[in-house]
Amino acid sequence: MTSRQTTRLADGRELIYFDAAPGIDRTTPDRRTDLPATSTTSQVRWDPLFHTHTVIADHRQTRTYRPPADLCPLCPSRNGMQTEIPAPDYEVAVFENRFPAFSLQAAETVPIVTEAPFRSAPGLGRCEVVCFTSEHTGSFSSLTPRQARTVIDAWADRTQDLGSRPSIAYVFCFENRGEEIGVTLTHPHGQIYGYPFIPPRFFNAAQTSRRYRQRTGDCLQCVLLRAELAEGKRIVATSERWVAYVPFAARWPYEVRIVPLAHVPDLSAVGDAERADLADMYLDVLRRFDGLFDTPTPYIASWQQAPSHDHRDDWHLAAEVLTIRRAPGKLKHLAGSESAAAVWINDVSPETAAARLRGEDSS
Repeated sequence: MTSRQTTRLADGRELIYFDAAPGIDRTTPDRRTDLPATSTTSQVRWDPLFHTHTVIADHRQTRTYRPPADLCPLCPSRNGMQTEIPAPDYEVAVFENRFPAFSLQAAETVPIVTEAPFRSAPGLGRCEVVCFTSEHTGSFSSLTPRQARTVIDAWADRTQDLGSRPSIAYVFCFENRGEEIGVTLTHPHGQIYGYPFIPPRFFNAAQTSRRYRQRTGDCLQCVLLRAELAEGKRIVATSERWVAYVPFAARWPYEVRIVPLAHVPDLSAVGDAERADLADMYLDVLRRFDGLFDTPTPYIASWQQAPSHDHRDDWHLAAEVLTIRRAPGKLKHLAGSESAAAVWINDVSPETAAARLRGEDSS
């Protein structure tokens, strides 16, 4: 069973170590005596015309940007180099982001605007960094199943913890990989956002799922999963408890949804056997993405979980892995239709994408 140890960094931020087995003391103190306190100006502004939130966080302009490997802040600390991880080694480490888009302390410094038509509130939430391994090189796909399982347990732990906080409406676990995606730290890592609101895409999905269940008594995600399994053309991989497929209406050149056969709302509700199976399935899908091209595939991997406090019974957990690369040396840019009108135009059919991910079509 994964063990958990909590400590604090020199500026008071929380740091949590996760290990596949107990018995290792990771609580080395942070020796950075000159670390200034964090300051957050995160503000959530409401757009009444498009019914969405925008987060204004100009303090993030000073965040760390593509440091050399010997100055990586996510590597373990060593003599002469103190990082965000004080311990000399670790398996998985999670800590509060020093440059967060949301913070539970934002209310102390951020003004509130209530004069119509303008409305804003402090960005009350939390942003965490998840370091998948102490090794600076490699990626999630190079982890062993046991290492991947420890990351999954860390995601589940943080989902339960953050989701229990009244000010956090949605917990979003995700990873950005590759310079083309805009990654500024190459060390294998991901992030977790605790949003003070439900992001629009997931809010719409929650409303749709709720209406579908009220009308039919069934889960929409379950219906989609059964239909994909019956048709088979877009299935990428299956296991005893999980299915990976390219959605019928995929937006991105290569996009895979990983769905449990069991109806569960989020990662914290996934059982022990399902987590073990997921470690193998998740690694399999990421490796299939890296097999598409001659160089590592840039991707975004994220978890679509139930909102923290509403619509939980209607929601069916899923992961989404996508790449912006549509062909060797060519990226899918969000141009006018996608960026301005939010209408995606996909250059690769979902059936072709699934075949290539299965290794059946290399054309």
